Amino acid sequence: MANRQMDNKVVQVERAGAPSPVLFLCEHASNRFPNRFGTLGLTPDVMDSHVAWDPHALTITENLAARFDAPLVAGGVSRLLYDCNRAPEAPDAVPARSEVFDIPGNAGLSEAARNRRVEEIYDPFCDAVDMTIAACQPQAIVTIHTFTPVYFGKPRDVEIGILHDTDARLADAMLSRGVGSYVTRRNDPYGPQDGVTHSLKLHAQTRGLLNVMIEVRNDLTPDQNAMDRVCDALAQCLSQSLSEVGVTMKEGA
Repeated sequence: MANRQMDNKVVQVERAGAPSPVLFLCEHASNRFPNRFGTLGLTPDVMDSHVAWDPHALTITENLAARFDAPLVAGGVSRLLYDCNRAPEAPDAVPARSEVFDIPGNAGLSEAARNRRVEEIYDPFCDAVDMTIAACQPQAIVTIHTFTPVYFGKPRDVEIGILHDTDARLADAMLSRGVGSYVTRRNDPYGPQDGVTHSLKLHAQTRGLLNVMIEVRNDLTPDQNAMDRVCDALAQCLSQSLSEVGVTMKEGA
């Protein structure tokens, strides 16, 4: 599933002008390390691991965006270079350590070097989101992530997390329905206290848009059939929940 390549694309946008009422984001879509940033001193196995990106997240996002005929904005480089779901002032926006891994290239990073990461990665991502919102005028923003089934050696039994910050309208609707037969919980395995709702607050809440962050445990999608089952359940729950909170979906979504 690894998509690590040496290129310079820091953000990708699909269906920028699609008339869907939903905009999908995928901040941790890629584990690419463009040449100008180097490898941060990491071994290939770390660069391909979950600390560098959210495996399967882009595939899920693209699947859902296609079903809803919706625009999609995705990060194009590893979150270890800069985490586009963190504010520039957040310490873990450019982490010196992620879970059990040291990130040598981020240790002792100068303020100037950190600011260059902001300018070259975070700012273009935010600009792409702003331009896509201006083009499609969505009523809701949905951001897609995946998480590892074992974290710091501890197994996680939650399968799908429905995350929100102070605006829980869409999350409440989804949680009241549940996502198929999957073990689904509110703000689990992460929540606002972990700093993970930055995109929701910045891009959606400031505009009064409905919003939700969906976390899928990455061992639920080992093959295409499993991926289809997860996406079927998510699409059904999301479509019905959007309608419940007053979003008019296109026929067939």
